[in-house]
Amino acid sequence: MEIILASASPRRKELLKEIVEEFTVLPSEFDESSVNPSLPPAKLVKELAKGKALSVYEAAKKEGRDALVLGSDTVVAFGKKVLGKPKTKEEAREMLFLLSGKKHAVYTGVCLIKGGKVKVAACKTAVYFEKLTEKFVEEYVEGGSPMDKAGAYGIQDGGLVKKIKGSYSNVVGLPVELVRKMLSRQRSGK
Repeated sequence: MEIILASASPRRKELLKEIVEEFTVLPSEFDESSVNPSLPPAKLVKELAKGKALSVYEAAKKEGRDALVLGSDTVVAFGKKVLGKPKTKEEAREMLFLLSGKKHAVYTGVCLIKGGKVKVAACKTAVYFEKLTEKFVEEYVEGGSPMDKAGAYGIQDGGLVKKIKGSYSNVVGLPVELVRKMLSRQRSGK
């Protein structure tokens, strides 16, 4: 069975390789602005993941491909504020200083579609940030790493996160444990 990852994220691709030997990458053309950004974070990531997966599923179906499509989306939530990818370096700095020394949550939505059947779930991880210095933030932002990451950081970059409670891979962008369970259920017809 062909599996399609509906994401251009190199981190999601690496994580999916841990549980699936072969898959195709087909980035989604889904318009994320069509989803209400004021939804609660868990619902928001589920809707975004579903939208991405559906757009790729429809495209694959038009090509006559009977594939299982995996869509995913990650956001950082600090209180009631949802942080996506920063649009500017200034926005990245603001996000990092907002999270500095505090606890926040990372949510990733996962959607699997096969034969028109849609399964959606979300994973939440609590993340505790180190107290960041201005020098650290400036160097980190100037290095470019925050610009394609929700909350303006990558846990794998080091120096940012004190500890987590929950799935590490969720914070990276794809909760491997959840995806493995969803794939297993899909294969067994549940």
